[in-house]
Amino acid sequence: MSDAATPLNLPGRERVTWRKEPHRIVLAALAGACWPPLILTLPIWRPAADNWMPGPEMDWRLLVLLIGLVAVPGFMRLMERERQRDGRPATRLAVIWRFLLYGGLLAAAVAAAAALIMSVTGSLEAGTPGRAAGATETTLLIYGVGGLPIAVLVGVSYALWAGFCVAFLAFRPQPEVRDRLGVMDRRKR
Repeated sequence: MSDAATPLNLPGRERVTWRKEPHRIVLAALAGACWPPLILTLPIWRPAADNWMPGPEMDWRLLVLLIGLVAVPGFMRLMERERQRDGRPATRLAVIWRFLLYGGLLAAAVAAAAALIMSVTGSLEAGTPGRAAGATETTLLIYGVGGLPIAVLVGVSYALWAGFCVAFLAFRPQPEVRDRLGVMDRRKR
């Protein structure tokens, strides 16, 4: 096996640190929130005039974009706190993996909450207990069982894009520090 094929030589394994310029951090957050499938489909398939405002009839692409505008800086803040606490994630690959984890969990939580809210409102709008049970069952089957995997796939795909944007725009390679005196802890290298 050659040196190029070892796991330590894979791309994204070099140590990184946050960039010092604040505009690079903001650019990374905005680029991560602007997931190309959302941005490219909005001009092609324009939302209806009444689907631009927040509410139950809001276009799902705009809702996902709003969630991304809040989630990407939030994930960056979580990573900053984690780096201050124990120095991780230390590589670009680890940054991307953190975004995949956070994005998948957030997508699952939002989809589950939406299914529960819709089932409760559907059962409250039903006239009889039988219709309420039917509305709850149908809503949970369609949005909870059928929609949850799709929501997680969309969330993970979005998070992958955001992770790449943050890993390459908000982080820079960390310079190598040599242990000249032999006092550095070998476990932290």
